[in-house]
Amino acid sequence: MLRVHSIESLGTYDGPGIRLVVFLQGCNFKCLYCANPDTIEYGSGTEQSAESILEMAKSQKPFFGKKGGVTVSGGEPLIQAKALVKLFKMLKREGFNTCIDTNGSVLNSDVKELLQYTDLVLLDIKQIDDKKHRQLTGAGNKRTLAFSEYLSEQGIPAWIRYVLVAGYSNDEADLHALGKHIAGLSNVEKIEIQPYHKLGVHKYEALGWDYQLTDVPANTAEQLASAKSLFQLYVKDVVVN
Repeated sequence: MLRVHSIESLGTYDGPGIRLVVFLQGCNFKCLYCANPDTIEYGSGTEQSAESILEMAKSQKPFFGKKGGVTVSGGEPLIQAKALVKLFKMLKREGFNTCIDTNGSVLNSDVKELLQYTDLVLLDIKQIDDKKHRQLTGAGNKRTLAFSEYLSEQGIPAWIRYVLVAGYSNDEADLHALGKHIAGLSNVEKIEIQPYHKLGVHKYEALGWDYQLTDVPANTAEQLASAKSLFQLYVKDVVVN
């Protein structure tokens, strides 16, 4: 069984084409800007079987077209890798495109098996600098960077996702360092820059948590354009979501 937070039908944001997006419950990071803090705690959510999710995907398959499919996000989906192996095997047998959106901090035998049935990984690299990464997420980035290298070694296609947060992840030196790291990977198809926003602040209030980035402004058009131009020195396909 999978512990699920929510499911989005006809999603167009998490991977190519139109997709069924399954958000799993539980995360091992606690990002300061997390838009879905209600997915962090492990104990909540609902249990759903791989079979029920497969049936949902089959019912929506006519909308997926040639590029669409199923994306599993979170929370951090790789925490539930063992249960996901069963789902992804079933999805591949039915001809679905499969995608995982992950922070890349988990790489064990279950994850390695799961990646054999994964067509695309959306890899969220929060910061290339380990100290700043800890400040942003509460955890280091060594596992994430090692995960990115494993994907490259295995030839598993990846899109890199990067949230641009003023004062936390927009330093030019850090962006250059990240660009150089990504340029050394053979499997990265594009970089997606995700603008910082405060759309999830009301969820912190509902949880009784303090939102710590209240004074951080949204990105300016100039900041986003500058980050895009900088990343394009290393990767040709860079988009701002």
